Amino acid sequence: MSKYSLAYLGIFFLLLGILSFVNIIYSYYFNLYLNVDSYLPALIVSFSLSLMILYFKNLNTRLTIFDKILVVIVGYLLLPIVISLPYYFSIYNISLVNSYFEAVSGFTSTGFTIFNNIKQIDESLILWRSTSQWIGGLYFLFSIILLIDIFDNNLKKSLTNFLSFNTSEVFKQSFKVFLIYSFLTLIIFFILKLIDFRTFNALNFALTIISSGGFKPVDQIDFLINSNLKSIIFSITLLFSFFSIFLSYNLIFVKKKHLNFFTEDFYLLFYLLFLIIILFLIIDVEFHIILLSLTSSVSNIGIFFSGYSNSHFLFLILVVIGGSFFSTSSGIRFFKIFTLIKFSINELLSHFKPKQVLSSKVIFDTTKIDYNVINKYFLTILVFILSLSLISILLSIFDISFESSIKLGILTIMNTVNSSLFGLGDFNFEELNNFIKSILIIFMIIGRVEFITVLILIKKYLLKN
Repeated sequence: MSKYSLAYLGIFFLLLGILSFVNIIYSYYFNLYLNVDSYLPALIVSFSLSLMILYFKNLNTRLTIFDKILVVIVGYLLLPIVISLPYYFSIYNISLVNSYFEAVSGFTSTGFTIFNNIKQIDESLILWRSTSQWIGGLYFLFSIILLIDIFDNNLKKSLTNFLSFNTSEVFKQSFKVFLIYSFLTLIIFFILKLIDFRTFNALNFALTIISSGGFKPVDQIDFLINSNLKSIIFSITLLFSFFSIFLSYNLIFVKKKHLNFFTEDFYLLFYLLFLIIILFLIIDVEFHIILLSLTSSVSNIGIFFSGYSNSHFLFLILVVIGGSFFSTSSGIRFFKIFTLIKFSINELLSHFKPKQVLSSKVIFDTTKIDYNVINKYFLTILVFILSLSLISILLSIFDISFESSIKLGILTIMNTVNSSLFGLGDFNFEELNNFIKSILIIFMIIGRVEFITVLILIKKYLLKN
């Protein structure tokens, strides 16, 4: 593994150390002295590992695509270990497996939780849960930049005009992401404060919304969002993790605004407006409920009111589709699906009208559809189907109903929290045996590292011949 790859992990261990220190200060400030000792192990381990990694000299400086994939996957395995320490050393007698499960769920921005009653845990641990999602969302965005060469070359145009990403360019774009990510978090926080959210709740929701996470500082959001206006504004904040993280940056700072910078966001806007109109016509509920259902699904956050039970399958489909590629949302991604549909229609029409010249471009974009990219998109959908089939079968074996297995499988792979919106609001993760929790942990990570990266590693190490 290269020096640069280890430095990538070292930065995030350092960030975890800083966040541990913040929670220690928070515990002292609010006289939560019993919690201080639970954050000290995370502080010591994270700072020690970051110093060892960042100052270790005798390392290979060559960086291959396999190094990049490995470091991303290793990060999803190791960083949650540090995150799990405050859970394990807390006063709540949380087992090691449950601690790691909660940590992975937070770091992958999934939102599954072993806590059945949030009111029973203290505010510092609630804040730690939310910050784990915030840093997990940042790690995901950095990973996209690190692995940018695996994906469509056109995606680079959302970042830079450079044809390739060297080490300095990756650091430059990553720092830009960090600033935008932090700025948008503050915007969400102030918006929630304007609609009369308590400061603590506004902060936790801001951290979890920007990361497309599902951890809540309360058991039910019903009493917080107690008016139609609050519901609409809250729903709009969920779209921050639906559109590209660079949308606001490009709108403000890109001087020569070429449509290539906004292609995916244009499509997402039309897609969103179309869904709002369709759902308003076919679902007989109030508009603010439709809007929250929609935005919570497409952003892969999943937070919703308690007791709602309608159109679960429809919203699960929206979860699978997901949002922008350069966002913290999951899903197959709408632009991929749209491109595949256009390509498929062109292929069908070419058989009926072979002499007709068919456009291989999409609206708002001057570049043509790359056939190699189309193959990757088809492969992504195929692997999703295989992954969903596998996790559903494994969950069904252990006395989870077939319907719940499929729903839970989709939410796990798409890193979306279970809620009444999907008919799984009362699902109890604490009661699951350790084997099922291990399965969920593996697939939460697989859903975050992108399916194609796993296939590349399999081809490299298992299918050499």
